[in-house]
Amino acid sequence: MASDLPGGATVVLGAQWGDEGKGKLVDLLAQRADVVARCQGGSNAGHTIVVNGTKYALHLLPSGILNPKVLVVIGNGVVVHLPTLFAEIDQLEKQGVPNVSARVCVSDRAHILFDYHQIADGLLETERAGTAGGSIGTTRRGIGPCYADKAYRRNLRIADLREFRGIEFEAHIQSAVEDLRKRFGSAAEQALKHYDVRAEVARYYEYARRLEPMIGDSFTLLYDMLANGQHSILVEGANAAMLDIDFGTYPYVTSSNCTIGGCLTGLGIPLAYIRQVIGVVKAYTTRVGAGPFPTELLDARGIQLQQLGQEYGTTTQRPRRCGWLDTFLLRYTCRLNGFTALCLTKLDVLSCFHEIQIGVQYWYRGKKLQGMPASLRELAECEVEYEQMPGWHEQSLSEIRDFADLPRNAQAYVKRIEELVGVPVRFIGVGPGRDAIIYRD
Repeated sequence: MASDLPGGATVVLGAQWGDEGKGKLVDLLAQRADVVARCQGGSNAGHTIVVNGTKYALHLLPSGILNPKVLVVIGNGVVVHLPTLFAEIDQLEKQGVPNVSARVCVSDRAHILFDYHQIADGLLETERAGTAGGSIGTTRRGIGPCYADKAYRRNLRIADLREFRGIEFEAHIQSAVEDLRKRFGSAAEQALKHYDVRAEVARYYEYARRLEPMIGDSFTLLYDMLANGQHSILVEGANAAMLDIDFGTYPYVTSSNCTIGGCLTGLGIPLAYIRQVIGVVKAYTTRVGAGPFPTELLDARGIQLQQLGQEYGTTTQRPRRCGWLDTFLLRYTCRLNGFTALCLTKLDVLSCFHEIQIGVQYWYRGKKLQGMPASLRELAECEVEYEQMPGWHEQSLSEIRDFADLPRNAQAYVKRIEELVGVPVRFIGVGPGRDAIIYRD
């Protein structure tokens, strides 16, 4: 893996609708990194890593935290719910991960996600559920409302904790709560029944004291390390390309840019310092929540993928919708992010099938599409053209560590993906464990 993490920045991004297994790859690459950084999103992200039989569930902290020598950065583009962050730190330390607090840097420019943002998220989802469009299927973690307040220029940032003013915080929270009451009426009254503004302010006084040693100017820290030329920065994207607020299946998206642009604005890393961009993609496709899903399997095969792949959300435990690999979609996200390599995960799950299909082209009302449609109505009506390939039924892949040792049909499947999207597959996941991966030059 000597060439996998050169000096400069390496970016790992999701290439589908999230849950592709980015955390595992980040954990592996972090063994040779100096810093692992998050650039966007919040605790709606969920990365599960299994090391020596122990499962670590991460939401705000980058997966590189498991390497005791790595510094982790929560960048300015992240919205930070402090109770979740501290609970995550405490849990990792309880599990034996060393010096967690001492290795965390939270950008002083990152925005604070308050509990009332989560309440607003729930109220909005309930309201949408009663409309013709239905709910979006958010995690109800307050991500959208916090980014909205950021855009409205009325939110507080981590820097505001450094000179904590209780009066300022109380006025801010009280104003936000009153806005919820005006906006949602009796529904807000019910949701806010146990919300105590003064108790919240008191908690933030304690949070400010605990967070102080972790607050830093992450932009200057990262820039100085990159300009030095001797350090490796690993950027861990949250969510995935098809959930990007600009390029995803809007409005069934997250509230941040989880494509390559979000790495630049969410950390301040200049483009010239990005050395490689790795896209993580499942050997099939999944998504959580509502929205069009052209290759979705609505039969026993979809349930089989869900059960064998343990397709349940790390953050919400919601079952994921499952379908065949969609290379028309994957070509779109490869072009969008400029992926230099792919990591194909969960190839082992497909061992249950005699035959496997790959989505290769979208057709809309008899017309062959050249690009991903922006219209959700058009996307929902698209017909998918498939290629059928033979499977490697009941051949276990979990102990294989060399590409040449894979069943011939599994090798052919990987090579066909490369041909269809034009990007090399350099990493192949064949099981849940940290070591269950095949490296290709």
